[in-house]
Amino acid sequence: MASSSFLCPAAFNFSQKPLQSTFLHPPPLLTLNILPKKLRKPHQLRTLIVAKSNGSDSADVPDRLISALCYFYPFFDGIQYGKYVITQFYPLQAIVQPLVPAIRVFKSFPFNGFLVFLTLYFVVVRNPNFSKYVRFNTMQAVVLDVLLIFPDLLERGFNPKDGLGLDLIMSLDSTVFLFLLVCLIYGSSSCLLGQIPRLPIVAEAADRQVL
Repeated sequence: MASSSFLCPAAFNFSQKPLQSTFLHPPPLLTLNILPKKLRKPHQLRTLIVAKSNGSDSADVPDRLISALCYFYPFFDGIQYGKYVITQFYPLQAIVQPLVPAIRVFKSFPFNGFLVFLTLYFVVVRNPNFSKYVRFNTMQAVVLDVLLIFPDLLERGFNPKDGLGLDLIMSLDSTVFLFLLVCLIYGSSSCLLGQIPRLPIVAEAADRQVL
């Protein structure tokens, strides 16, 4: 990234003025010109997030764990969309089976999902005591869960019992579940490795909320 430019002599503009004036008016060490071209666009500069919480080049282990756990929230909240595809494919059953006790606890109280939403948003995302790495990943999980309202409304308004309508609902539910599963695996594994997952659809919304 930009750090490689510091090793290149062309990145600096040495002045021909006396040495004393150079010390009194040092040239800027970093300007927009020595940033890679792909980072010069304003929206890309705005969305760049560094996985750093203690001055090192990677996120702390606690930050990684907290961020990884957040991605279980939308998956647990949308587990019902897997009611068709899970019964048809044994590998999916093997993946979900170890999570069943935690899912039962999450679903044991009707307002658990809403309480978790409030906790994550107001206690974590809006709390500057948490690193930007944690707040960004938490916000991605929250936005992903909010998007589940659309397939839920569709099912409530269109609830066929058989025929083509039922096939469409089954396909929709299975697609939503598989998307949640991929987001869980990709998001959690990336966080455990100290990387920054950017989920499709929700990453830009999370950028706007985490300043």
